[in-house]
Amino acid sequence: MKKTLLAFTFSISALMSIAQANTNAFAVQATTQNGIIEGNYDTKSGIQTYFGIPFAQPPVGDLRWKDPQPLAPWKGVKETKHFGPRPMQVLIWGDMNSRSNGVSEDCLYLNVWTPATRNTKNLPVLVYFYGGGNVAGDGSEPRYDGETMAKKGIVVITCNYRLNVFGNFAHPALSAESAHKSSGNYGYYDQLAALQWVKNNIAAFGGDPNHVTIAGESAGSIAVSYQMASPLSKGLVHAAIGESGAGIEPTMAPVTLQEAEKTGKDFADKAGVHSLKALRALSARDLYEMYVESKTFGFPVVLDGYFLPKYLNQIFNAKEQAQIPLLVGWNSAETPGSAFMQGQPYTVENYINKVKAAFPNNASEILNLYPAHSEKEVELSATALSSDGFIAYSTWKWFDLHRKNSSQPVYRYLYSKLRPALVDANLVAGLAGGTMSKTEAAAPPPAVGAPHACEIEYCMGNLHLIKEYAWTPDDYQVSETMNNYFANFIKSYNPNSSNLPEWKVATSNDSTPPVMIIDVKSRTEKALHDARYELLDKLYKNK
Repeated sequence: MKKTLLAFTFSISALMSIAQANTNAFAVQATTQNGIIEGNYDTKSGIQTYFGIPFAQPPVGDLRWKDPQPLAPWKGVKETKHFGPRPMQVLIWGDMNSRSNGVSEDCLYLNVWTPATRNTKNLPVLVYFYGGGNVAGDGSEPRYDGETMAKKGIVVITCNYRLNVFGNFAHPALSAESAHKSSGNYGYYDQLAALQWVKNNIAAFGGDPNHVTIAGESAGSIAVSYQMASPLSKGLVHAAIGESGAGIEPTMAPVTLQEAEKTGKDFADKAGVHSLKALRALSARDLYEMYVESKTFGFPVVLDGYFLPKYLNQIFNAKEQAQIPLLVGWNSAETPGSAFMQGQPYTVENYINKVKAAFPNNASEILNLYPAHSEKEVELSATALSSDGFIAYSTWKWFDLHRKNSSQPVYRYLYSKLRPALVDANLVAGLAGGTMSKTEAAAPPPAVGAPHACEIEYCMGNLHLIKEYAWTPDDYQVSETMNNYFANFIKSYNPNSSNLPEWKVATSNDSTPPVMIIDVKSRTEKALHDARYELLDKLYKNK
């Protein structure tokens, strides 16, 4: 017994020593417009972190479904050493590996990583918006971690924004009470509030409020496209990075206010809640369960006449978007070809039949650009067609609109690095990154390209934080390349440097604009498949 007790005491002492040895931080403070906050200064990394900084009043009670309201000043020191709660959401994808403190309607918090010393001023700033289809995600996910970017001399911010029914719900009664006579888009107003916080406070963290790049992936990239188009963000953003997604038909394009209000009213009526007072009186649990029971995948972006006065193509064609540098691209296999084939085998006959059913008036044009002469070509063409319709076309359209309606530099990439194997053979890759438990039905075929969301941990330099994959030297090489391109762009609005393959700017009149292929051997090539997007442009009528 005595030996056991001694062994236990020794083990506890050893664990405490290890814990103390791994604690490299001391407390630091910064003064914001609302008050003093306290974060950590990591002596090993040289990076200061402030997590869970409130940037608006909690959107609860009477503030549910209202634009984010300014915070009142606080007295004393507010500790900001832990991520705030993530927005209300249903667990959908395997990639949402949050480090936040639970789920809450009280979710409007942001996080800062800064390399600033006591004399540092005017560092470039990155504000990153997470993806998740406007229904899931949060700023604490490891793949968005800002430390690696901060080590390159950038102040990095991630911010939460409201999601699903809590963030995009429109209703006639909400529009009637609003000063701008519209409703919905609350998550985008949250992003604007975070950007305003950056303008007002980032100098206290060594950042330059006049050198702010916004970036995001998937729904986060779509948010960047909307913020770039909105008149409300003018002067708050100075460059943009979009990874796979823009708010252009067929990808999360906005609906009219009247349509959004009808969707919201139908949702409330079906749940038996018929007044705005009753809707606001619901507990977060009741509203969450109503949303889950409805089997609704979020609520649409709204053409509200205020944040978003017109469709994106109309805004860009009128040159009314933010006239800022843009770096934008997508992945080589955003969705598998099986999504288009709907489970049918990759035979030439099956593929042609699917094309004819999907494009009855344009099947020959589609087959010309997405050909099918063998089963392997069917797989590649089905993958391209599925990916383009899902998100690649809308991203291309954003790229094309800005390069033709701006004098600012525009850079385009195609991310093509295949993923390595998973560490755990019992897992499979999730739809938007991350992993899920393997089942016979879920097991995907070998990838023919880089899937949706897989580039995030590469561009942010965070492979070391994602433990599910067996990263190889090639993966770390690609990550270093992509991370440097992005960091260079954030710093100088030009991704190039002497130690990287040249990335050429896309001009307005180039029919085969340059594309940076990001892979083990990154290189610039002329665009070879833009005829696909020109055809889809005609079909989607986004001129």
